[in-house]
Amino acid sequence: MEKSEKGFVPTLLLCFFLGGLGVHRFYAGKVGTGILMLLTLGGLGIWAIIDFVIIACGSFKDAKGLPIKN
Repeated sequence: MEKSEKGFVPTLLLCFFLGGLGVHRFYAGKVGTGILMLLTLGGLGIWAIIDFVIIACGSFKDAKGLPIKN
């Protein structure tokens, strides 16, 4: 199975520290949803928490639909 070139640890750390600004989504190439997260402050934090859980579980995908490599 093909994996994204984006790393698990950087994505997880970006989400933890800057998740409310959507930086982890910009890193993964998801610019559109990154801008939405930036404008809504991560859905008032809820969207950022959900993304953190998805990343931690290993289900987060990059803009090409490839899973982030562990």
